[in-house]
Amino acid sequence: MKDRLPLVVGVTGASGTPYARSLLLALLDGGHAVDLIVSRAARLTLLDEAGVAWRDDGMALSAWLGRDCSQDDITFWGPLDMAAGPSSGSYRTRGMVIVPATTGSCAGIALGLSKDLLQRAADVTLKERRRLVVVPRETPLARSTLVHLLELHDAGAVVLPASPGFYHGPTDLQELVDFVAGKILDLFEIEHDLFRRWEGRLGAAREARQAT
Repeated sequence: MKDRLPLVVGVTGASGTPYARSLLLALLDGGHAVDLIVSRAARLTLLDEAGVAWRDDGMALSAWLGRDCSQDDITFWGPLDMAAGPSSGSYRTRGMVIVPATTGSCAGIALGLSKDLLQRAADVTLKERRRLVVVPRETPLARSTLVHLLELHDAGAVVLPASPGFYHGPTDLQELVDFVAGKILDLFEIEHDLFRRWEGRLGAAREARQAT
């Protein structure tokens, strides 16, 4: 049952919905409450990348995540529902992450446009001095996007590009996806086992000795 502060998870139309999927699975498996906002453009991306026709309900989420999902653990908010909980600063959350984040959503948040619930919720997160993490998935980056990301950083957000590491020896695509999701969880101090942490060269040498 949802009795803790929820983490607001926003999903936009950028390519990279597997990052959001990995994050949501880790949060739900860990018993963490989630408020989910899926933008209108993200619904098209989910159809392309996951074959899921999105609806704001547990059945669509279960189809995307590949497991049964209790609606006690997750609250769905429509992308245009400006009367939703996360649109108000008095609605308490542990923060917000936007994954993946389009360049358009980053620009809208940096400029304070609040044109939809996702942007409004991000603006609320910033003004209430809660943690906001944006995960842009775009390359290369135009100058205007770099300026908007810097403005978000200066406003207190954390810009976490979807750039997986390789030092942990990934052997498949999911491990690269999980690395980014794990870095997001670290920023909210949420325990996980999505990737092997770097222990320094002594740790690497110890593993090499154990393998011989």
